[in-house]
Amino acid sequence: MQKTEAGDRKSETGNRKQDETRREFLVKSLAGLGLSFVLPGMDLSAARQRGSERRKSLITLCLAGGPSQLETWDPHPGGGIGGPTRAIGTRIAGLKIAEFYPRLAEQIDSLSVIRSMVSKEGDHERGTYFLKTGYRPDPTLTHPSIGAILAHQLPASDIEIPLHVSLGGSPWPARGGFLGDRFDAFKIYDPGRNIRNMRSQVGEQRQQRRLTNLEVVSQAFRQGRRLQIERTLHQHTVERALKLMSSEQLKAFDLDEVPKAVQESYGDTNFGRGCLVARRLVEQGVRAVEVTLQGFDSHANNFTAHQQNGAILDPAIARLIQDLKERDLLDSTVVLCIGEFGRTPKVNPLDGRDHWPTGFSCLLGGGGLHSGLVLGATDPEGNEKNPQDPIQVQDLYATILKVMGVDHETELITPIGRPTAFSSGTPIERLILA
Repeated sequence: MQKTEAGDRKSETGNRKQDETRREFLVKSLAGLGLSFVLPGMDLSAARQRGSERRKSLITLCLAGGPSQLETWDPHPGGGIGGPTRAIGTRIAGLKIAEFYPRLAEQIDSLSVIRSMVSKEGDHERGTYFLKTGYRPDPTLTHPSIGAILAHQLPASDIEIPLHVSLGGSPWPARGGFLGDRFDAFKIYDPGRNIRNMRSQVGEQRQQRRLTNLEVVSQAFRQGRRLQIERTLHQHTVERALKLMSSEQLKAFDLDEVPKAVQESYGDTNFGRGCLVARRLVEQGVRAVEVTLQGFDSHANNFTAHQQNGAILDPAIARLIQDLKERDLLDSTVVLCIGEFGRTPKVNPLDGRDHWPTGFSCLLGGGGLHSGLVLGATDPEGNEKNPQDPIQVQDLYATILKVMGVDHETELITPIGRPTAFSSGTPIERLILA
């Protein structure tokens, strides 16, 4: 019976891919004849808006606190470590995930699952630093996050809003590191709501008088202080802020024009709105967006915490993947869903799981990566600590940089005179489409 179900699922996947191929062929053929034609469910305007070069973007869904692999993408029900969490089937043949993700189960074949991530950092702050930069913390150097690297290496002069954005609260937001503070993530703590300080509080005439007076003061200060001015980036900051405040692209942060039904499909939560804003930002061509979901630090009441967070994460990530596909954006958008580490196979006396940086899970897909793969495995009884086919954090990030079009081996001289590469890892070639 299990083989029949797997075969049916494989057949359905094959038919769906054939339908997508026929759809793409039809659209391209009609476009070649000079006809405008969009099939139901497709929105190619988003892809066209990003330009003919199809510039790539990265969306990282940060599951802060360390999600349990056993209550997300690697459940082991009935085993010695599984607990009460049940598993459900998905559109990837043979893959089962935690019961809290029924909507994602219908979209997960657009991604791949890695069940054997390994890290040497089991502390929240250090683990988060590692997961955002691909480097372990170093007291002599602050490394740039992967989003900062993409903004630095893949500039876009036509994008007037920040190229690197962080949505939702995080005590350790993505930093520019040795690339400079201007590559820090632009932080929005309450995505989809009114952005603070983005509109002038006074009328146009008064605003212009203020700017004129500011320029008089700035000119006087610049006299004989050229190097100091260049270091402070004062003029650059003012010009950038004014350009941002007047940009039409700023509407990507606002959800007032988005139909209520679409907003509700992501979930009426801070994280759900963040995922919707992330989709709107990559439509504009923003290079890197991270959306944070807190609440996975489940030393106590682990199973309740994951059920509650699953109700937030499931609709948001499922609709995000669906939207990216329907808008012809998934092929140019890498999606990564990951936490700083996983949770212990053993359940503690508080019905919780503790920190576990060995054999945790993540989701990855889009942007030139294979879909439908399941890499690595963990012991369902918890007797074997190390996973099969371990994958290093730095290798994961080298892979993402490669598909984004950035040479991960590029070295820059840091402020302390040390040559440092963007990544010390090696790309995982089996994840990359030929």
